[in-house]
Amino acid sequence: MSNPLSKCAVIRRRTSLASLVVALAVSTLALPAQAQETLRIGYQKSSTLITLLKTQGTLDKALAEANIEVSWHEFPSGLPLLEALNVGNVDISADVADTVPVFAQAAQAKLTYFAQEAPSPSAQAIVVAKDSPLQQLADLKGKKVAVTKAAGAHYLLIAALDKAGLKFSDIQPAYLSPADGRAAFENRKVDAWVTWEPFLSGVQRQLPTRTLTDGSGLASYKRYYLTSTRYAQAHPQVLKVVYGQLQEAGNWIKNHPRDAAQVLSPLWGNLDVETVEAANAHRSYQVQPVKADQLDEQQKIADAFFAAGLLPRSVDARDVGIWAE
Repeated sequence: MSNPLSKCAVIRRRTSLASLVVALAVSTLALPAQAQETLRIGYQKSSTLITLLKTQGTLDKALAEANIEVSWHEFPSGLPLLEALNVGNVDISADVADTVPVFAQAAQAKLTYFAQEAPSPSAQAIVVAKDSPLQQLADLKGKKVAVTKAAGAHYLLIAALDKAGLKFSDIQPAYLSPADGRAAFENRKVDAWVTWEPFLSGVQRQLPTRTLTDGSGLASYKRYYLTSTRYAQAHPQVLKVVYGQLQEAGNWIKNHPRDAAQVLSPLWGNLDVETVEAANAHRSYQVQPVKADQLDEQQKIADAFFAAGLLPRSVDARDVGIWAE
């Protein structure tokens, strides 16, 4: 004869087990999902490789696998971009001209280099109108020259003047953005314009111009990618993914110049495809690691700007962080 008390005990045990399973399921559902991190990237319209990654979505996809979301922040030029990096408003800076980190260092920013593009000296130049009486660099003395402050072209101008035996104070600099510089040059408000790609190919193909000099033998014109020192120390794996994606993008542009020009044309104000392709031909887009013993030209740039009275203090170009893959 069965014991009714034993049956009750079994029922209670089964009920308790069922309650435990339900409780575990509910508690599991209540656990918060892994928080998604955000990588904030600052860039300029002329930041070719980063712009390409943004447009094609490849970096977003690569970082999504690590549960990292990308937010994109456009800046008008390199200096405000690095200011935002220094105060923590962005985590990574897309490429800036070699001069820009020097100015940031003078402002005591805590920067870390994490990539560079190999030299592209022909990607910037000093141009004059084709019928200009200016025939050589020495003729710039006393003339009004449009240049973007702290841009790579700014250093090219200083180096070119030095080659001609002139000081920066021997000219009248007109500090203008690329768009305003083009307008001033086109309307003969300045005697010469110092600019870089794609603005350089744009003016050379659309207006009758002559080139007094490009950067060959004067300024190698490297482009640097930077992050804050704090971010580099905390997120080396994120930088590794970004670095790899930049290398792939640079290789793709060089191996597919026409396709790349067609992608970039609408992003560069609908600049015609042929001009974009010509501009890209002057850029190396070869992404490389940064090494401390390769910062000699950065020191030359810093010393030249300080000597010209354009930096508030002297700068040790090697007093920066360098991320290694």
